[in-house]
Amino acid sequence: MQRRLFLAAAAGLAAVTQIPFVQAKGKENGAPTRTCSSSGVPSSTKSRFAPLISGKAPGTLLSREEIEVSITGARAWKVRYISKDVNGVLHEVSGLVIAPKAAGINRKLLTWCHGTTGLGDAACPSAQPGPVRDLITYFDAPSTQQIDYGVPGLQSWINDGYVVCASDYQGQGTPGQHQYEVNRTQARDAVYLARVARQMELGAGSKLGCAGWSQGGGAAIAVAELDAADYGDLNLVGSVTMSPVSTAALFDSPSGPSAMGSDPTKPPEIHVAMMLAGLQVANPDILNLSDFFTPLGVEIIETAWNIQPVHHLGDTIDRLCLLKGPVMQAKPANLDRWKEAVAAASAATRKATAPVLLCMDNGVFNPLVWQQDLANKFKTLGGSIQVKHYPNDDHFSLPNSCAPEARTWLNGLF
Repeated sequence: MQRRLFLAAAAGLAAVTQIPFVQAKGKENGAPTRTCSSSGVPSSTKSRFAPLISGKAPGTLLSREEIEVSITGARAWKVRYISKDVNGVLHEVSGLVIAPKAAGINRKLLTWCHGTTGLGDAACPSAQPGPVRDLITYFDAPSTQQIDYGVPGLQSWINDGYVVCASDYQGQGTPGQHQYEVNRTQARDAVYLARVARQMELGAGSKLGCAGWSQGGGAAIAVAELDAADYGDLNLVGSVTMSPVSTAALFDSPSGPSAMGSDPTKPPEIHVAMMLAGLQVANPDILNLSDFFTPLGVEIIETAWNIQPVHHLGDTIDRLCLLKGPVMQAKPANLDRWKEAVAAASAATRKATAPVLLCMDNGVFNPLVWQQDLANKFKTLGGSIQVKHYPNDDHFSLPNSCAPEARTWLNGLF
């Protein structure tokens, strides 16, 4: 069954839990809006494709609801807002905005990019019990949930006067399937939430810092590579990427899509399977699930994507592959279009507008060569990057270990 390995002992983009859609009344405009809930289970009939949005601009705040917090000296809101994906298609997103209770002006902004949680409503971080907290991972002994959630060092960020934003990403608590590992989509979701926070009379200034881990580490690099229109009046001062994984690194890896046809009787690594589903839902006019997946594989994705967490989905794919046969095509089709989609989606493909701090772990789950390769590509493109190695930390302990240095580094840039 699924061993939670990230490409032959190179794993760990995180885990998820199950959250449904419920109807809630948006406090900004009084209109009904669908939000995450912490009770029940996600819908098994939710469409993978969100309805098109018109008449709204990215960065529009749709609703907000203040929630209780355990962090000292903080207030927090669950929000829904408009962002756009890698192709400029508008979508709804949910997330958290957390701010110091005390009044302030020109506060520093931080936007946090979370790690892997899944493909749908079973992956909504803001729907967890007590979501406004320091990061706890699925593999921590006190963990009671199937998801890594929270922000590493959150209490310290608040103590330093930051307004902290934590996007759920599109499709995780909002319509449609999550575009998993489409770095530029997640980067835009993170930046547009920061623009939303500026509208909430919390004293947030225009200077923005970013931090992200794993899947979110790829997003954090992409945050530094967005278009000027995405930032609006924000000034990105720097971005911290923790054990990052980019779209291209995952696609081109030894266990990635190009290698799947070598032995289709073996189930795909779950993060690779989810990336393929994420790329396809972002590019439905040119990509098909059947380019890579057999009819059985397509059936599994279309049935389980919204209701099963990442490790649950991985175990399902593994078992059904053993029981019923291959889930991946022996000869993938349409590879040129897939490669075009990867190039458009991936981090470390454009010159950055701000410096980056790369915090590397011991490589047990996420190969060091991947992390170093991202740094090399970033520098080749003309970006400024510093690298800090944490040899005593694995993929899951790294964020909490490096959060103090991330905060110190960003504080020096404001």
